[in-house]
Amino acid sequence: MAVPTAAIAIGSVSGALVGVGLFIMLCKICRYFLCRQESQDSPYARLVSEKKEADNLPQIIVDNGAAFTKPKTSLKPIPFTVPPSTPPIPRRGGEAYAPQARDEYSPSSSEQSSPMSIKKASVEIPGSRTDKAFHSHVSKDAFIYRGAYALGSIDPSLYKAIDEEDNTLYPEDHRGRIWFAVEYERESEKLRVTLMKARNLPSRVSGNNNGCDPFVRIYLMPDERRYMQSKSKRKTCNPNFEESYVFQVSYKTIQDRTLKLTVFDVDRSKRHRSVGHALYPLKEHDCESNEQVVIWRDLEREVTGSATNQGELHIALTYNDNLERLTVGIFEGKNLRLLDGCSSVDCYVKVSLLLQNKMVKTKKTEVLKRTDCPAFNESFSFKVSPSQEDTTSFSIHAMQHVLGHKDKVIGRVVLGPYMFARGKELEHWNTMIANKREQISMWHVLT
Repeated sequence: MAVPTAAIAIGSVSGALVGVGLFIMLCKICRYFLCRQESQDSPYARLVSEKKEADNLPQIIVDNGAAFTKPKTSLKPIPFTVPPSTPPIPRRGGEAYAPQARDEYSPSSSEQSSPMSIKKASVEIPGSRTDKAFHSHVSKDAFIYRGAYALGSIDPSLYKAIDEEDNTLYPEDHRGRIWFAVEYERESEKLRVTLMKARNLPSRVSGNNNGCDPFVRIYLMPDERRYMQSKSKRKTCNPNFEESYVFQVSYKTIQDRTLKLTVFDVDRSKRHRSVGHALYPLKEHDCESNEQVVIWRDLEREVTGSATNQGELHIALTYNDNLERLTVGIFEGKNLRLLDGCSSVDCYVKVSLLLQNKMVKTKKTEVLKRTDCPAFNESFSFKVSPSQEDTTSFSIHAMQHVLGHKDKVIGRVVLGPYMFARGKELEHWNTMIANKREQISMWHVLT
C-alpha cells in the first residue's frame, strides 16, 4: 500500500518541531542548574578573595618629610582647590598670626599607617596632655586659640552665682539677716510673699559655717495660729529658699496686718530652736501699685506684743456649763493708740462670737471720748453649749469712733481653744474651761 507524499511531509515537519522544542527545554534546564550552583557559592569565599586582592594592592607609606609614594596602579585624579588664606588673628603680644594651609601631615619617621588610620590634628586645650612627638613637628602656636574648649565641655565659671551679700561685714552679736519680697493684688485680694534667702545665721558649732539646719515660718499678724512654713535646709548658715506663699487678705484690713518671719534651727535632737524674728507692717507697703517689693530685715531675738504699740485690754471670762452661758467682761483699756487723722481717742469695744469662724452675734460697749485709758466695766452673755467649747471663739476689737466716717480698728484680741488662739489668749481660755463658774480675768495686748 503506497503512502501519500503529503502525509510524509507533515510527519517530517512535526518531528523537526518536536526536536527543536526538546533542545530548547534541555538548554533551559542546564542554565537553571548552572545558576543554582553559582548562587550556592559561600559569600565568605568571595570576601576572602576580595581581601586577598586588597592585600596585593600597594600600601601608601608616609616618610618623614617626604611625600606619599605613588601607587603602582593608576588612580583616577580628584580635583582639589586650595582654600583661601585665613585672616590674621590678633595676639596678646601685639603680633598677628595667620594659620597657613599645609599640603600634608608629616608625623615622625617611626610612625607608619594607612590612609584610613591617619590622625587628624585637633585644637589644643590649655592644661591638657598632648603627644610630645606631635609637638616636635607642629608648632603650638598653630593650634592654640584663646577660649577654645573641647566639644561638650562646660565652663563652670559661667554658671557660678555671685552673691554680693556674702562679703558684707556683720557685727559680732548679729542674729542673721533675711530677704523676702511682698506683692499685693488688689483685684483678687491676694498677698504674695516670696521667701528669698537668709545670711549669717548663728551656728551651733563655733567656727563652723555648716552648723545650722534652718527653716522659716511666716505669720500674718495678729493671727498667730496659722502660718506658712518653708522647707528645711541642711548644714548651712546661708540658705537660699526661693519659695512663694499666698495669703487671702481683704483690702480693708491689710493696713492693720503685720508680716512676721521667724527662723528656726533643727538641732540634733530634732527640736526646733528659735533663731530670731523679723517684722514688716503692711501699712508701709503700697497696696495700690500691684508691684513686687524686695525687703530685708535683721533678725531680732525677741518680739514682744508691745512692738505693735496698740494698747491693752483687761478682759474677764466666765463659763456656766449648767446654764450654757459664757460671759465676757470688758473692764478697762490702757494706752490705746491714737490713730492718724484723729484728734482724740474716742473708743469703744466690739465683742463678736464666732462658731467655726462664722460670725454668730456681735455686741458693743458705749463710746468713751477723749481718753486712752477708758474704763468700760461692761459684760456680755452668750449662749454656748458644752459641745461647742472646741469650736467657739471670741474676737474682741478696740474701735476708734470717727464722727461722720467709718470707725477704725485700733487693735484686736482673739480668745478661744487651740484651733483659734495661741499664747496668753489660749491660756486664758483653758483656765476658764478648767475653772467653770469662776471669773478669770487677764490683761491682753492688742495686735
